[in-house]
Amino acid sequence: MRLLLGIILGAFLTVGGAYIYDSHNALAAESNTGPKPQTLVNWDIAGQKWSVFSDTARVQWDQLSDRARVEWNRHLG
Repeated sequence: MRLLLGIILGAFLTVGGAYIYDSHNALAAESNTGPKPQTLVNWDIAGQKWSVFSDTARVQWDQLSDRARVEWNRHLG
């Protein structure tokens, strides 16, 4: 259980750290007239991939739950 909690916490810290770093660099780039610093994550692409992932997961979950409901009703008669 502690391992799973550690993995989840580590993922949140990694993504949160990247987001904070990129947010700080975006604010610094607005006030700076020099070259724009690179971000760690392309957040537009990450958002699109997350949307595709969540839509696919939702469709798969719906199919699985429908199949389970059909089997449950079949066993109940």
